[in-house]
Amino acid sequence: MDEYDNLVELYKTKIGKVIHTGKWVKIEQKRIDAFAQATGDIQWIHTDIEKSKKYSPYKTTIAHGFLTLSMIPFLTQSNSPGFFEKNYPGMRMRINYGLNKVRFPAPVLVNSRIRAKTVPIYVRRLSDSVEIIYRITVDVENADKPACIAEQIVRLYK
Repeated sequence: MDEYDNLVELYKTKIGKVIHTGKWVKIEQKRIDAFAQATGDIQWIHTDIEKSKKYSPYKTTIAHGFLTLSMIPFLTQSNSPGFFEKNYPGMRMRINYGLNKVRFPAPVLVNSRIRAKTVPIYVRRLSDSVEIIYRITVDVENADKPACIAEQIVRLYK
């Protein structure tokens, strides 16, 4: 057995289990506006507070779905110091390979708090790496539905 086989065996024991629940993060208008400017998505429902109070079904601005999605590395703390070494023993590099499914079941209202839960749902060895698929669920505090559910594919190399 090599490092790849060891990692596959380690993650097989974690399939279907929550392996991480992140801290709550408040989504303020400043972050929404910065994302709007960076992406060019300045639709009023995200950026115009007064118009949203009057016309939005939420009566306030909401975060972009893609803002929520883009925060997954931060919300899962997957780029935090020590995370890589702790979670991927024997590996030197992780590549974000892509996403299988992404859904935005509920909005993130400005000043709401969100957090992510991580569940491995699949692991396999490839010839030159290990592939893991995680289900990431981004919850909104005190909401009935999550803001985002995504299947993230990562590949790990030694």
